[in-house]
Amino acid sequence: MTTEHTERTEPTENSDEFRLPRSRLVNERLHALIPGGAHTYAKGDDQYPENLAPVISHGRGAHVWDVDGNRYVEYGSGLRSVSLGHAHPRVTEAVRRQLDRGSNFVRPSLLEVEAAERFLATVPTAEMVKFAKNGSDVTTAAVRLARAVTGRPRVAICADHPFYSVDDWFIGTTPMNAGVPAATTELTVAFPYGDLAATEELLTRYEDEVACLVLEPATLNEPPPGYLAGLRELADRHGCVLIFDEMITGFRWSEAGAQGLYGVVPDLSTFGKALGNGFAVSALAGRRDLMERGGLRHSHDRVFLLSTTHGAETHSLAAAMAVQTVYTEEGVTARLHALGERLAAGVREAAASMGVGDHVVVRGRASNLVFATLDEDLRPSQPYRTLFLRRLLAGGVLAPSFVVSSALTDADIEHTVDTVAQACAVYRKALDAGDPTPWLAGRPVKPVFRRLA
Repeated sequence: MTTEHTERTEPTENSDEFRLPRSRLVNERLHALIPGGAHTYAKGDDQYPENLAPVISHGRGAHVWDVDGNRYVEYGSGLRSVSLGHAHPRVTEAVRRQLDRGSNFVRPSLLEVEAAERFLATVPTAEMVKFAKNGSDVTTAAVRLARAVTGRPRVAICADHPFYSVDDWFIGTTPMNAGVPAATTELTVAFPYGDLAATEELLTRYEDEVACLVLEPATLNEPPPGYLAGLRELADRHGCVLIFDEMITGFRWSEAGAQGLYGVVPDLSTFGKALGNGFAVSALAGRRDLMERGGLRHSHDRVFLLSTTHGAETHSLAAAMAVQTVYTEEGVTARLHALGERLAAGVREAAASMGVGDHVVVRGRASNLVFATLDEDLRPSQPYRTLFLRRLLAGGVLAPSFVVSSALTDADIEHTVDTVAQACAVYRKALDAGDPTPWLAGRPVKPVFRRLA
């Protein structure tokens, strides 16, 4: 297998010249041994055009290579977790320094307190922090803590946000709710983002029953003026805990997350993804009086907050500390925004020039861009997404989103925009034909949350 970019003739739009034979074989092996063929549903091959789901060999910076030897400019790296680019030297060096010193002990290591001090200096709106390995665990811990301190059973989630946890309190609300008791699902209620009146109506309807409000503090759009402050006031007035899920907004909005950018302090917040630049680390942070309920220095009933064998692995905490240093010293958040603005402008111009500016739509904050693919009637379309993804892959761009990493170069952006323009030319043909099927070469991509496989 080569480790350099494989030059190939651009396939014609009706051909199946672009093939990934080794990736296809490995995908079969993955499905034979791993349910779904991946360890995260969003990485499944059903999210990509049929037989065009590359299996990754390795990555460096903003590029990845598949097992067939093809190189891609990659976006949304590690589902938004690798914001500095793959194998970032300062992060990998910090990890290497720990590997020969042991990674897990029978008692806390010095690195744990140093990592906590570093995190709380970066996110000064929090007073205590506890580390874990994934976002689901810390968000569920926040929910459990809220229920314990309020004595209330219900959880109110923002219905406009796609994912909070693999645990029953959330998964029961999705189409993939098999195995979740109805009694559990009934304890989770929903409120719309940006609508304080609807949220207050919900809290009034379930007066003294709602333990917490859980939401991403920002979405594809900026929060309406006064919205987050209004939620803070509602939570205080109704006696519930305000929880910010900062898995995506953490670091990408500011080093201190959306709470640092917008100046609204939640009771609890959860971080992950960008925190470790691909290494497994997440964090639950918040008010001391709440967090201490999971500790040993209080007189209340004990809360089983978080207890993870691997939550304090030294190399992952070292990675997190290095990430925070790089962000603050190198102005990474500003660079992410600058790269995203350049990419968004280029994609919009390319789409408009091909006559599909109303159909290929870039949305979101510059540091967290996604794209929508719309059909002839401007409705979201999985077949058109399939067509678009297929053309991007053929052009060497792996982009389930347009979420940038700081490792991208101007040349990477230019190549991406050129590839988007070629994809949009095919998109225009499909729109003119009124049917994208001839350009799909297989089944369309599928949404993650669906009832049947």
